[in-house]
Amino acid sequence: MNPSTFPSDLVEAQTAWYATYWDLATADPAVSTAAHRRRLQDLSRRIAGHPYWQPPAGTPAARMALKELARVRVQP
Repeated sequence: MNPSTFPSDLVEAQTAWYATYWDLATADPAVSTAAHRRRLQDLSRRIAGHPYWQPPAGTPAARMALKELARVRVQP
């Protein structure tokens, strides 16, 4: 799947999801993680409800390609 076929706002949301997940995973246990969890929920809703996923683009392969694209951008 060509990364340029994804809308930029969808790529940004998925990239932000991985960045937020990483922040949550590496957060100091003494610090509240509620804000990170709320952000993940908001981003998840935005990603899942994006109009791009309407057929024919909304295939499982497209979803995995988006995730891989975003994951590569965020890896530390």
